[in-house]
Amino acid sequence: MGQDPKVNLGPEPSESPALDVDNDPRMNGQYPEVPRVKRSLRDPYDNWWDPQERRNYGEPIHEDNDILGVFSTEPYTHFTTSWGWVLMGTFVGTVLTLCGAVAVYYPDKPSVPRTFPGGLETELGGPGALPARSEE
Repeated sequence: MGQDPKVNLGPEPSESPALDVDNDPRMNGQYPEVPRVKRSLRDPYDNWWDPQERRNYGEPIHEDNDILGVFSTEPYTHFTTSWGWVLMGTFVGTVLTLCGAVAVYYPDKPSVPRTFPGGLETELGGPGALPARSEE
């Protein structure tokens, strides 16, 4: 069962045109190139047609609008990377210091447990212990 020789599956790789900026195969047709900007970074106090999504009427949207919309996750801008490493190092150092302090001051288990004559057999109710009186 072979392939039908009349079926055209596209040009051969050697016949494909070279890819460049003028010949971009994005397959968007004549759709404008919209900048990739998250909507949560836009000015919330501007006069928007849709204040919740921060966009104006008729404004073209990016092809990744689901990722760039207001309801997607926000970019993390609270700390820089270097300050984050400082905070992480401080946390790790604090935990290791606490573990060291506990190791120094926490009493260890004795290496040899205490022994008792007969292993407390009668006191713990072993076979040589007196039976308890029944309440019946």
